[in-house]
Amino acid sequence: MTIEDNIQNLLSKREEAKLGGGLKRIESQHNKGKLTARERIDFLLDEGSFEEFDMFVTHQTNEFGLENQKYLTDGVITGHGTIDGRIVYVFSQDFTVFGGSLSQTYAQKICKVMDQAMKVGAPVIGINDSGGARIQEGVKSLAGYAEIFQRNIMASGVIPQISAIFGPCAGGAVYSPALTDFVMMSKENSYMFVTGPKVAKKVTGEDISTEDLGGPDVHAKKSGVAHFIAEDEEEGMLLIRKLLTFVPQNNLEDPIITECTDPIDRKDDLLNDIIPNNPNQPYNVRDIIYSIVDYSEFLEVQRHYAQNIVTGFSKMNGMPVGIVANQPNYLAGVLDINASRKAARFVRFCDAFNIPIITLVDVPGFLPGSAQETGGIIIHGAKLLFAYGEATVPKVTITLRKSYGGAHDVMGSKQLRGDINYAWPSAEIAVMGPEGAVEVLEGRKIAGIEDPEERQAYTKQKEEEYRKRFANPYDAASYGYIDDVIEPRNTRFRVIRALRTLASKKDTNPPKKHSNIPL
Repeated sequence: MTIEDNIQNLLSKREEAKLGGGLKRIESQHNKGKLTARERIDFLLDEGSFEEFDMFVTHQTNEFGLENQKYLTDGVITGHGTIDGRIVYVFSQDFTVFGGSLSQTYAQKICKVMDQAMKVGAPVIGINDSGGARIQEGVKSLAGYAEIFQRNIMASGVIPQISAIFGPCAGGAVYSPALTDFVMMSKENSYMFVTGPKVAKKVTGEDISTEDLGGPDVHAKKSGVAHFIAEDEEEGMLLIRKLLTFVPQNNLEDPIITECTDPIDRKDDLLNDIIPNNPNQPYNVRDIIYSIVDYSEFLEVQRHYAQNIVTGFSKMNGMPVGIVANQPNYLAGVLDINASRKAARFVRFCDAFNIPIITLVDVPGFLPGSAQETGGIIIHGAKLLFAYGEATVPKVTITLRKSYGGAHDVMGSKQLRGDINYAWPSAEIAVMGPEGAVEVLEGRKIAGIEDPEERQAYTKQKEEEYRKRFANPYDAASYGYIDDVIEPRNTRFRVIRALRTLASKKDTNPPKKHSNIPL
């Protein structure tokens, strides 16, 4: 063959590889409202930046008729490219080839890009659209999954890992996304479950649809598996691009600080009046977040799950920050099992990747009741406590209103190495609220007052005395547990100045193999 023939052969093979499972299957993919594996990569990455690995890989199985069905790429597109000029590694499962099912060589391709990402120190993005293990390969496909899981584990806390679910993700395949930092699902065509509806029906007798068993609403609102839910694949990939603007390339780098024209001393007079006079009246903590961050931009994480706590990313004077805030608008902002798990995982991600944490506190306590106790609120609440105490990144806490009991300690308190702890004048920092405290301290005396009006007047008097003595920020400030009581409208300026002073913070934990977080 001549050089020209060799080049033509190469170009022909490249065109063959780009067709995946063929035009009919590509058309079928489009008819389902789904992009192909390559179209997804093209949409996600900067134009023209993708460099593909292992285009000519095929499976090595010669049983069950597979020797006559070999496709270049073997069902997964792998390589690297850039997002906003920053390098990322990516793999995109191709449903047009054997339904995206995983073979040994398929797994090796994914492992190769993950190994490269670790060497280079760059994020990995996995786009999932697969029917699961390739049954014809037996235990080799299972071993392939385990090889991927091991790399997910080794990469955890070293490089950011993001999973997009844009089709089926079932069986053992679900555990790779579960091991990553963020899981994105699209409203159309995506689902995740360990065992499908047919198996559930056979084993438990439960008759349930694919959507109700593992659809995006289930995992975004109930299980907490999905961190983001997108209207479609395009929005999902735009969200991934946005997410990456807040995180560094790896754990040895700091997040990129961008230019900010939003004045750091911008005051918002509305904040002085946002806390209702009635301590039991709710408000939306997002309004405070939007007011103090750059350009009112806030990327919320797990928006639909455990809505009594709000987590997400913003920037303060161009510096990426993670925000954790109790939400009085939902269950009064109380901490429960799901809220504790949600916030703990978010805090640990921020700490792993050098992202400062801002905590906005308005928490009446932990949710009482047998369901919470038998569900393990003690162990789950301890996760959040552990996450804050272990974190060495800059931590700025602002108590907005209530901060009662053990929940006060858990929410970024000074004793959990909070660096700078501010409070608004409306803050109430105490063991419990005035009503509960008076019932404990004066219960017998109140019960002995026969006249109802006299009893009510005495109770109100004691509640007011308790409120003046304890339910304010000044008692805590007198011990140095609060560094300053600040005017609400100045919050943005005070937080940014605090972050500036903490930019060179050095804090360490004792040498250890790893901690034993209360899982």
